[in-house]
Amino acid sequence: MTLGAEWKANGNCAFTVWAPRAERVDVKITAPDARVIAMERTDRGYWHADADEVPPGARYLYVLDGALERPDPASHYQPGDVHSPSAVVDHSAYRWKAAAWSGRDIRDYVIYELHVGTFTPEGTFRAVIPRLAELSELGITALEIMPAAQFPGGRNWGYDGVYLYAVQNTYGAPDDLKALVDACHGLGIAVVLDAVYNHLGPEGNYLRDFGPYFTGKYRTPWGEAVNFDDEHSDEVRKFFLDNAAFWFEMYRVDALRLDAVHAICDMGAEHFLRSLAERAEECSRRQGRKLYLIAESDLNDSRIIRPPGQGGYGLDAQWSDDFHHALHALLTGEDHGYYRDFGGPGPLAKALRDAYVYDGGYSRFRARSHGNPARDLPAEKFVVFSQNHDQVGNRMLGERLASLVSFEARKLAAGLVILSPYIPLIFMGEEYGEDNPFLYFVSHSDPGLVESVRKGRREEFREFHARGDAPDPQAPETFERSRLDHGKKTRGRHKILLAFYTRLLRLRREPPALARPDRTGLEVSLLREDRVLLMARGREGERVLAAFNLGPEPLTVTLPAMADPGTRRVLFDSAAPEWGGSGRAESGELRAGEDLMLAAWSFAVMGG
Repeated sequence: MTLGAEWKANGNCAFTVWAPRAERVDVKITAPDARVIAMERTDRGYWHADADEVPPGARYLYVLDGALERPDPASHYQPGDVHSPSAVVDHSAYRWKAAAWSGRDIRDYVIYELHVGTFTPEGTFRAVIPRLAELSELGITALEIMPAAQFPGGRNWGYDGVYLYAVQNTYGAPDDLKALVDACHGLGIAVVLDAVYNHLGPEGNYLRDFGPYFTGKYRTPWGEAVNFDDEHSDEVRKFFLDNAAFWFEMYRVDALRLDAVHAICDMGAEHFLRSLAERAEECSRRQGRKLYLIAESDLNDSRIIRPPGQGGYGLDAQWSDDFHHALHALLTGEDHGYYRDFGGPGPLAKALRDAYVYDGGYSRFRARSHGNPARDLPAEKFVVFSQNHDQVGNRMLGERLASLVSFEARKLAAGLVILSPYIPLIFMGEEYGEDNPFLYFVSHSDPGLVESVRKGRREEFREFHARGDAPDPQAPETFERSRLDHGKKTRGRHKILLAFYTRLLRLRREPPALARPDRTGLEVSLLREDRVLLMARGREGERVLAAFNLGPEPLTVTLPAMADPGTRRVLFDSAAPEWGGSGRAESGELRAGEDLMLAAWSFAVMGG
């Protein structure tokens, strides 16, 4: 049973909605003509109606018990806003140009995360398309789009979405997102869409009027949890499982990034995440290409990404927050909040070796043991980054690394992410050192809700008031300040950094030891009183060695035996003059036992 309005080629439209508590449900067509169509109750509280002469673009509402008018919970498009009638969509009308696309292996992913509204001045799906060639030239193979489901107003990160099947109307219509996905596929770029299944936003969230979509059994940071295991949860699970299939099949996205899965509460016999993985597997078989699920989780629980045979849920990968925290704390010296558990080179070395820094050890921040081991899992199970929307945007002033650390330290961060044995992710603008902030912004219509959001931000950052107040999330200028300035790419150090990222990503594709996520032959050690991190990757005969100076002073390091006996050639030096460095371009050959000179906050890569 397909939820929402399913338009058919003969002009017939099938409407299906779940409303188990209603005594009567009607479809109210509001345009192009006005009429009311009675719906028939079927099993488990579903209501269904077949209607003739309902063209694509027709507007409609559901009427509950003859009184309450609401948009469709499974609306495919909200041309007005979250409170206005839904629109019928003909998904068969779009003609796919890259119809033969067969997907990319996740091991080939280099992910670029972007927010549609701030990536370009236009802030639309279509406006991203002319920028794709630049991203392909940079070395990007997967585009991750922050949530594109309909949210209130035109300014939002997307995590306040309330119509999970509808594309955000200020970004474009359904065919506009399809055109973006199509253009990506035409350039060999996979598309990852951010999906939020742990909560819905507060404005325009009318799910409670239709049925028990939420449960009071659990509390999340956003209030009541989604009902994945209480009474009537089968139909709630279907709503979300069908949504995942909808994005895979109607929009041909290649992967879903699942927001904050630790806030998905389910004590049932089969966890919702396992059911979601099974649905993704079904879609993969049907489409003849592998589709992926990538989780965000702060649990450090390897069950999320372990296969079912090992008692896991079977998701394909997860973001590695520990890697970010270890790198950020080392570069910035910050030690508040969760950064208390990090700092110094040790956690970074462990993150490179084991993915999780906390895999059962004691966390001071949590005042308890945290995590379980994941070192035995394949490297492609982990996505690493030095910046992302959360880690930048959840700062009071939304500062990027460009505003926090030196130019050399930013190049070092890029090297650690891109040369790591994991899947790298780049946050939009990072590649050229964008220094505009990425702030938290909303555009709610309810004054009470707006003030509540403002108060929440003030409370969250009350200990930072000495540095000023958090920017007003509702103010249009907060959103405008967060836009990228692509013009910087052609100027000064921004231009140098873009060339640096491009060359580094090309280097990552060249030696077999770096070409894909892999911990085979991985060795990580700390030298020179932990001021130098040495990482070797690859099998014997094709090993690559990277040496990172983790401090502000230049130094020399003696190459140990882990580099393999024999001559090694310097492939890349981040301190070379062409990268704006103060050091000299390394050249020549080095052997184990010889000294390598490293400038402050620099790294060198050596191969056979």
